Amino acid sequence: MPSDSFAARGTFEAMGSSHTLYRLDAVPRADRLPYSLKVLLENLLRNEDGHGVTGDQISAVADWDPRAEPATEIQFTPARVLMQDFTGVPCLVDLVAMREAMTDRGGDPALIDTRRPVELVIDHSVIADRFGSREAFDRNVELEYERNRERYEFLRWGQRALRNLRVVPPGTGICHQVNLEHLARVVFDEDGLAFPDTLVGTDSHTPMVNGLGVLGWGVGGIEAEAAMLGRPVSMLLPKVVGVRLSGALPPGSTATDLVLTIAERLRAHGVVGSFVEFHGPGVGEVPVANRATIGNMSPEYGATCAIFPIDAETLAYLRLTGRDERHVALVEAYAKEQGLWHDPGHTADYSETLDIDLSAVVPSIAGPKRPQDRIALADAPAALFAALGTDGSPDTGAPAGVDEGDEESFPASDPLSVTGDHPGDRPAPPPRSGAAPPPPPGPVSAPAGGGTVDRIGHGSVVIAAITSCTNTSNPQVMVAAGLLARKAVERGLRSKPWVKTSLAPGSRIVMDYLAHAGLLPPLEALGFDLVGYGCTTCIGNSGPLIEEVSRAVAADDLTVVSVLSGNRNFEGRIHPETRLNYLASPPLVVAYALAGSMAVDLTRDPLGIGDDGRPVHLRDVWPDPDEIQQVVTASLRPEMFTAGYADLFTGDERWRALPAPRSDLFTWDPDSTYVRCPPYFQEMPRQPLPPGDLTGARVLALLGDSVTTDHISPAGAIRPDSPAGAYLQAHGVAPRDFNSYGSRRGNHEVMIRGTFANVRLRNLLAPGTEGGSTRHLPDGEQTTIHGAAVRYAEEGVPLLVIAGKEYGSGSSRDWAAKGTALLGVRAVLAESFERIHRSNLVGMGVLPLQFQPGQNAGSLGLTGEETYAVRGLAELAGTAGSAGTDGAAGSAGTDRAAGSAGTARTAEVEATGPSGTIRFTARIRLDTPTEAEYYRHGGILPYALRSLLPG
Repeated sequence: MPSDSFAARGTFEAMGSSHTLYRLDAVPRADRLPYSLKVLLENLLRNEDGHGVTGDQISAVADWDPRAEPATEIQFTPARVLMQDFTGVPCLVDLVAMREAMTDRGGDPALIDTRRPVELVIDHSVIADRFGSREAFDRNVELEYERNRERYEFLRWGQRALRNLRVVPPGTGICHQVNLEHLARVVFDEDGLAFPDTLVGTDSHTPMVNGLGVLGWGVGGIEAEAAMLGRPVSMLLPKVVGVRLSGALPPGSTATDLVLTIAERLRAHGVVGSFVEFHGPGVGEVPVANRATIGNMSPEYGATCAIFPIDAETLAYLRLTGRDERHVALVEAYAKEQGLWHDPGHTADYSETLDIDLSAVVPSIAGPKRPQDRIALADAPAALFAALGTDGSPDTGAPAGVDEGDEESFPASDPLSVTGDHPGDRPAPPPRSGAAPPPPPGPVSAPAGGGTVDRIGHGSVVIAAITSCTNTSNPQVMVAAGLLARKAVERGLRSKPWVKTSLAPGSRIVMDYLAHAGLLPPLEALGFDLVGYGCTTCIGNSGPLIEEVSRAVAADDLTVVSVLSGNRNFEGRIHPETRLNYLASPPLVVAYALAGSMAVDLTRDPLGIGDDGRPVHLRDVWPDPDEIQQVVTASLRPEMFTAGYADLFTGDERWRALPAPRSDLFTWDPDSTYVRCPPYFQEMPRQPLPPGDLTGARVLALLGDSVTTDHISPAGAIRPDSPAGAYLQAHGVAPRDFNSYGSRRGNHEVMIRGTFANVRLRNLLAPGTEGGSTRHLPDGEQTTIHGAAVRYAEEGVPLLVIAGKEYGSGSSRDWAAKGTALLGVRAVLAESFERIHRSNLVGMGVLPLQFQPGQNAGSLGLTGEETYAVRGLAELAGTAGSAGTDGAAGSAGTDRAAGSAGTARTAEVEATGPSGTIRFTARIRLDTPTEAEYYRHGGILPYALRSLLPG
């Protein structure tokens, strides 16, 4: 039964109607709290029940010490859950499997249901196969349906079987942009009760909606499933970093430049695991579209969320996007009643503060493999040369997954040799003494345009993609791209023929206002035709390169480049043939398509030669800020949003024609290679077995620093010669029909074969290899990660993974944890963990262990060839929690552990090899009592199922 120990329940008026609320001012000292913690405080007040949410938790928020390390556990109950199809399908698969397990154990399958609104947007499955024509969109959608019919039929069934699930069909938009433009409520109104809109999302870029003042962040699919079942999310009361904004963006700088600057600053400062909150006089100078861009990239600087408060800009955006005026009035009245309205003169208590002057932002890109590595545009050529080795291959220090050390110590690099018809190509400085020059560029026939022949070389841009909700949600930068394209076309410029160009906006409204402004024809003239509404290039769905380009890259081992307006550029993510990948604003994406090479200095060199025979520079075609704003004002109308979202859940004829039977249980197709029942509940006892020590364990992978979930989780194309490819071919699937790993996330057999199989992963147990290779021990036979795991399982050998710093940074990919668990990995021992991945490991019953400060595999002399024992785990049975402190708290990429100093629970580790036994202690990273309980049950899914079983 609900409680109200602070007598906070009250009423207020909005548009002449009375509404109920839980008053924050009923709690002493609430006014000093940051905006985000006020939202959490209201969440606890409204959900207080005396058991899961208690008055003590409410008091803990009120008494929050901004300087203390996170140690207090609270139960956060999100108002809704947001999913995309890659992560949503496995979530639904797990719920269906739980229904079957419930039925098998004599329970009611209908108890396994979505208890809060769940909105799933199908946005991750479209691939930019076709491009550069007006038929590209229709053909790509047709291919999407052909490849994903089984998955889409499953989602259609789920939409009927689960009462609070709504599915946005393919070809509509990207979940975060649709969320921002339509789904977000800002303030909920449920039967007269008003409360802040909050959410968790199965995508790390969920904080994009923070730009509207909506508190939400990315979680693993495992945590999201618990929220869907109505269970609160266990969390530690976080630190909150206040970022004071001042000034205004100067002419020539865009929202993209701003967010790349913020990503660089905050990653360097260290905000991993913290809430970031923007305040100060500059907040009013940042429109919601820019705020959303900043929030979208919060995973790139490691923050849990990056939130702006509600203010007049919030209301203006709600009106612009067609929200009902009565609802806008409710948002304003509620925010002011609760003290959630932004006051530029009020400063809350923050754990740390930073100052950012918007007027100091300069045009920038980021790369070549991390989004926080900002490069001033003028320095782009030099940065490219520094990223290349003497043979033209990327010289980024050590390979992915290996400690890169200090970037200043990287060897000097030779410059890029670029040939062709680029007037701006500068001669390369001489190579280092004794170094061989880069290999010659390869000839490439132009795919269109009269059969001319051009040549590409190292650093040539082969992908230029306006993609991702990060920037396509922002009308200013999209209009800037269109205006730049128009000016370039008028001067006679065209994209270089080796560049694969594409336009994949996050919502249909983008095409509406670009068409209204007359900017589609010039974009199309440069090859930026619509290829789809979805996460294409940004998640690796970039499709094949131009065939002639691909052949040249392979023949001459060229190091070529992608430029995209996205948020991720990790190794192997964008395209397996582009070793260097750069993030840029949409207008700069167009500029690089014109230049054709990253070696061109856009601040000095011409983009090309115009029809009049004169060079055309970027400054000649860059639109003026007033011109951009005039076009946005004239072209963007609320009616576009109301019309565009009127039939959001209806879909086209292809979607409506899919079968959608009504039944509590899904009928699995035994021949399906897309959707299969996972084994999580097979032989699950009714009561959990007590945790036991780990003995006789072997190391499956020995990894270095900065191993991301992009290295761990299967993603991108499935190679025919990979274990997953062999599995599909054995089941009658031809390589042309493989689709992507993301599209097959509902099939655990495919996914475990792709876990730790990223082409850029370096496993130190298999030196000299790249990809999912390891050695089976003790015989030392080299094999695939999956092949070794199968042999170890047959031998009854438990497995470990050993890694360095920042283990699991990157997207909140549930399969990085699921695949790890299904391979038989019982524990991961790392120097530090990314927050979401560590939590996901716990959610799958995998124990996170952390080296003591100053220790790592190298310092302890571990080779990975030892036999391991981990002792002290039996003590976790019935524990009330095992919080520990992280000695590296606050460093970039580090997950701050819970607890106060001296309370860390440790395990004894023994590594026995030919030369003896190495003994050391490791911290057990179960940071809350709830996490300890999940681990005791073998994961969150068995825990949830047992809690719902009868008796």
